[in-house]
Amino acid sequence: MRSRPRRNRKSQVLRDMVEETVLRPAHLIYPLFLQEANLKPFAIASLPGVFRFNQSDLAKEIEECIALGIHSFVLFPAIPDGLKDETASYSWQSNNFYLDAIRFLKDRFPSINLMSDVAMDPYSSDGHDGLVQDGEILNDETLPILAKMAIAQAQAGIDIIGPSDMMDGRVGYLRDSLDRAGYSATSIMAYTAKYASAYYGPFRDALESAPKAGDKKTYQMNPANKREALIEAQLDAAEGADFLMVKPALLYLDVIHLLKSEQLLPIAAYNVSGEYAMLKAACERGWLDYNTAMPEMLLSMRRAGADVILTYFAKDFGALYKGGL
Repeated sequence: MRSRPRRNRKSQVLRDMVEETVLRPAHLIYPLFLQEANLKPFAIASLPGVFRFNQSDLAKEIEECIALGIHSFVLFPAIPDGLKDETASYSWQSNNFYLDAIRFLKDRFPSINLMSDVAMDPYSSDGHDGLVQDGEILNDETLPILAKMAIAQAQAGIDIIGPSDMMDGRVGYLRDSLDRAGYSATSIMAYTAKYASAYYGPFRDALESAPKAGDKKTYQMNPANKREALIEAQLDAAEGADFLMVKPALLYLDVIHLLKSEQLLPIAAYNVSGEYAMLKAACERGWLDYNTAMPEMLLSMRRAGADVILTYFAKDFGALYKGGL
C-alpha cells in the first residue's frame, strides 16, 4: 500500500499538525440566567450544574469564567409573573433588574462581550415571543415592542442584541431603530433558523416562560425543513444582521453546514438546554465519559461550520482547556 492514512496519525505531534478543526474557549458564548437581587442561587433541576443567579452571584460566576478564558456571555432573565403583562412593558422600564445587571456587569467587566435576549416571552403574560390578540401572534405589531426592548438594552451597554422571536422583518426593524437611536455599533445576532424543537424544555423550566396557550409553530421553523433556512438567512443578512444563528445545534448540523456554505456572515450555533441535559444525564449514569463526550459534541458543531457556539458547557470546557485538553 502506497497510501496509508494511518501514517499521519502515528504520533500526537503529527495528529496536531494535520488537525482540521480547532475549538477554543474564544469560540464559546456562555448562557446565564438572571433573577432578582434578593434571591439566592436557584439550581435548575432539568439543567444539572446550571443556576439562576442574582446580580452579585452572577458577577462571581463571570469572574470565574474569565479566569478560564470565557469572555462572552448571553443573559436570560427570569421575570416574576407580577411584572409580566400583555405588551411586555417591563422589558424597557428603567428599573428593570435585567437592564440594571447589564449596566453593573459592563461597568465591572468592561472587556467582556455581553449578548442580550430580545423577545416578548420572558416578559409576556401570554408566554409567546410576539404580541397575542384573539389567539393570534401578531407580527408587525410586535416589532415596535422589540425595538423598545433592544434600544433599552443598548443604552444599558449590551454589545450584541439577540432577537430570538422569529418575527418576519425584525432584524431590519431593529437595525433601523438602533441606528436612529445612535447605537449603530451595537451588533445583531439573528436567531435565523430557530426551529420549533422538543429540546427547549429545560430552558423553559429555567425561566418559567412556556406559552400559556398554543405553541410556537407559527413563527418557529418546522424541523422537517432545511432549504427554508436559506430564505431566513438571506433576509437576515440583507436586513443588517452581523451573525446568523442555527438553533438547536446538535440535531441541525446539516443546517449549520448549509448556511456556512451559502453565507459570508459568521455562523452561530445554539447548543440548547435539551442537548445539554441529554448528555449530562448519560454521563451521570456512567454511560458516557463527560470529559471526552462533551468536547466531541462541541467539536462536531465547529466542524459543521459554526464560528460561534452558545453552550451551557462553556465553563466546563474552559476548565478542561486550561488543564491541557
